[in-house]
Amino acid sequence: MLKVSENRRFLVKEDNSPFFYLGDTGWALLQRLDRDETDLYLRDRASKGYTVIQVMGISEFDGLTVPNRYGDVPFEDLDPTRPTEGYFEHVDWVVDRAAELGLHIGLLPTWGDKVGPLQWGTGPEVFTPENAAVYGEFLGERYRDKPIIWVIGGDRNPTEPRHYATWRAMAEGVKRGDGGRHLMTFHPQGGSSSSAFFHDDPWLSFNMLQSGHARRNGANYEMIHQDYTRTPTKPCLDGEPCYEDHPVNWKPEGGYFAAYDVRKAAYWALFAGAHGHTYGCNGVFQFWKSGQEDRFGVLRPWQEAIELPGAAQMQHARRLMESRPFLQRIPNQGLLASDPGKGTAYTAATRSDDGSYAFVYTASGQPFTVRLDQLSGAAVTAYWYDPRQGTAERIGEFESRGDREFAPPSSGPDNDWVLVLDDAAREFPAPGNNAVV
Repeated sequence: MLKVSENRRFLVKEDNSPFFYLGDTGWALLQRLDRDETDLYLRDRASKGYTVIQVMGISEFDGLTVPNRYGDVPFEDLDPTRPTEGYFEHVDWVVDRAAELGLHIGLLPTWGDKVGPLQWGTGPEVFTPENAAVYGEFLGERYRDKPIIWVIGGDRNPTEPRHYATWRAMAEGVKRGDGGRHLMTFHPQGGSSSSAFFHDDPWLSFNMLQSGHARRNGANYEMIHQDYTRTPTKPCLDGEPCYEDHPVNWKPEGGYFAAYDVRKAAYWALFAGAHGHTYGCNGVFQFWKSGQEDRFGVLRPWQEAIELPGAAQMQHARRLMESRPFLQRIPNQGLLASDPGKGTAYTAATRSDDGSYAFVYTASGQPFTVRLDQLSGAAVTAYWYDPRQGTAERIGEFESRGDREFAPPSSGPDNDWVLVLDDAAREFPAPGNNAVV
């Protein structure tokens, strides 16, 4: 089972080795795919380095009344205390197949009810604190020994006492059922974080924010920073940034987010202190195919969308992080002697707490200046790491003193780069290769 690291910043496995949370939003998986399609999707994501698939236990696409591909709905007579065995047998199969491929399921017991200030969905609102606790306990007990990460919530922020009571009852029910064996978080609405509602709740293992789809160059690094500096200390990540192939602000006339946008969201969040990151794609999260409702300006069916470049490029971020001592990483904008900029020109820096390595992400290939004396050792080895290809090019070796400007190999939009600086004496492998802890 997974747990929070000793320093409360990361997730680790039972042996205390790092667990990189690289998630994909396969939200409608349980409702819209059959088992052959599910297998295709899961194998694809496992091959691309993903470790978590975030899934709605009850779909936002009228999942209470529209059955899964095998004709089952989750509850009898819309009663959460009467789960339908056939429905959850399919959930069992998905969880087990994911486990065979080395994947965890980030399982939302339900997407949000038709509550709160944003009245989307058709409802009905079926959960109360009483039946949410019963349903949560059923789930916790059923998946007690499975590779699950629990995600309470589902795109709904609590706005009334009964909302808080319902989500808390569901979380406590899950905890009773699984004996507290699994990590648990909360998925909020866009522009929000779980920390705003449940940071002090003991069941909340780590914070999840949703930077969302409203604008390009959304400063998710600022949201991560807010959660990173909260007390008590808890790990944090962006669990729903802008989706590849999703219209900006839900308006196709304003253009669509592309691979460049999702890369920026990933590196900005990670370098600000996130323990992992979640990718999403418009066609994939809803598993859209021709003939279905087009709710969000879909450009292509999910079987094509899984091959979009941003989906594969997320593994390069993971490989970079895992090629250096993972649990020592801290955000460090003070590494920069130059202005970090803003918007698509924002430059983000992170380093090891002992100065043995540092990463600097330049989103548009703009030059920047680094304080080399923040690195340990007498000399540093420098590389350029390409977030598009996952390749590294050695620049040279420099004395660890003074300020030095670095100019990336190319510049402009879609020309993002990572500068990697290593204490030369540590003899780390090339960035992105030969993972170390």
